[in-house]
Amino acid sequence: MIDKLSWIAVYPDIVLLVMACVIALLDLGIKSPMRGTTYVFTLLTLAVVAFMQADLALSGTTIYGFGNMIVSDVMGNWLKCFATIAVMVTLVYGRPYAAHRGMLRGGEFFTLSIFAVLGMSVMISGNNLLVIYMGLELLTLSSYALVALRRDHATATEAAMKYFVLGAMASGFLLYGMSMLYGATGSLDITTIFKAIASGQIRHQVLVFGLVFIVAGLAFKLGAVPFHMWIPDVYQGAPTAITLMIGGAPKLAAFAMTMRLLVEGLLPLAVDWQQMLLMLAVGSLLVGNLAAIAQTNVKRMLAFSTISQMGFVLLGIMSGVVNGDALGLTANAYSSAMFYVVTYVLTTLAAFGVLLLLSQEGFESEEIADLAGLNQRSPLYAAVMAVCLLSLAGIPPLVGFYAKLAVLQALVASAQGIQIGIAVFAVLMSLIGAFYYLRVIKVMYFDEPITASSVVAPLDVRVVLTINGALVLVLGLFPGGLLALCGAAVRQMLGT
Repeated sequence: MIDKLSWIAVYPDIVLLVMACVIALLDLGIKSPMRGTTYVFTLLTLAVVAFMQADLALSGTTIYGFGNMIVSDVMGNWLKCFATIAVMVTLVYGRPYAAHRGMLRGGEFFTLSIFAVLGMSVMISGNNLLVIYMGLELLTLSSYALVALRRDHATATEAAMKYFVLGAMASGFLLYGMSMLYGATGSLDITTIFKAIASGQIRHQVLVFGLVFIVAGLAFKLGAVPFHMWIPDVYQGAPTAITLMIGGAPKLAAFAMTMRLLVEGLLPLAVDWQQMLLMLAVGSLLVGNLAAIAQTNVKRMLAFSTISQMGFVLLGIMSGVVNGDALGLTANAYSSAMFYVVTYVLTTLAAFGVLLLLSQEGFESEEIADLAGLNQRSPLYAAVMAVCLLSLAGIPPLVGFYAKLAVLQALVASAQGIQIGIAVFAVLMSLIGAFYYLRVIKVMYFDEPITASSVVAPLDVRVVLTINGALVLVLGLFPGGLLALCGAAVRQMLGT
């Protein structure tokens, strides 16, 4: 008999599943090329689900349901809420782009997006290895289909094939690592795995062997070096609206999956996985920033930027367990990583929103040169793009600066020589990274525009993009609220 609390924990997911089916059926009778009715129903569904998730997060309770297979806690519910809102914003930005390129002949763009949100939600809620894997596969299968949605476009089809093949390999890594953990501990339940490892009665070599494969799978999903090469190819080849879909909200789910597996399940092996994350973070910062300098394609540049940004997230997670501290430095480090990934997604949404806005019918705004003179064509959108780029570079007082500062403080607070050295290295890499962001700003403000036409945007896009850009600035000026939210969520997760 399934208890009432189990249903309470998953009722937002049930709403998502039911409405995805309803919207798919409803869309069959819609002939409008802009899919207005489907669009409105999708946004309403996601808004209601985000409200439910926020309500569960604000309740402050932790619910283990369906025989401990899923967990509903504050951290998970906030990440689900942010991911749902991120997909809503992506659909607002992406609908005009998709309509001009024949991607709205059916309602797949919207229904697959809802299934992607459902996959993220299951990933974030998973307290069982197979539940996490099922959520991951639902997300990735939806993503493969979305990348290939522009059927008549060879580049998008090629990107989908690369994504599919490499994604299948990464899923294999993750599943093999999970099978090793199951073989060693005799359980798929994350809490039971933690207790079994903490008992010290399992051979360390077997656990580390499984851990290597799990970290490799997680590194692929986060886009960390050396499992990163799909990111620039898929970001560049996919339609820009889909690039935002796979480069935004799924990062929140990947972070949650990393926390569930490494922190909640494999914390007794922290000494081993911290070393692995250290190598991944250093490689990501180095390769991401240096490779981005050579790019002339904005989407490809932002792809390498993503790799370097994920390096900072890994540094935050890596600096968590120090001298056996359970809630002090540990909670600070994990909350800084959560703050970083949330603010990164917020900034990425606005940056790609501007690119989508500039990609008019028959024209892809993908090259840095395509942004030339944007300030003369539209000062507002040039300002939004500049704010996002400066935030990604870590320039105060924007939110990206406080995100980087929080991670660096967590590293320094550990009082470990190697981690302080890594903090210095991260600052140097950020200085190098500032170059390619500032280069784009220089092109927008000082180069001659390639066209004199002003930038026209639908009302919904204009409103959401303005709010999105303003949040990057406002959260930079007043980061305390979001930092406190992340801190409280992580402390509650660690306490249970």
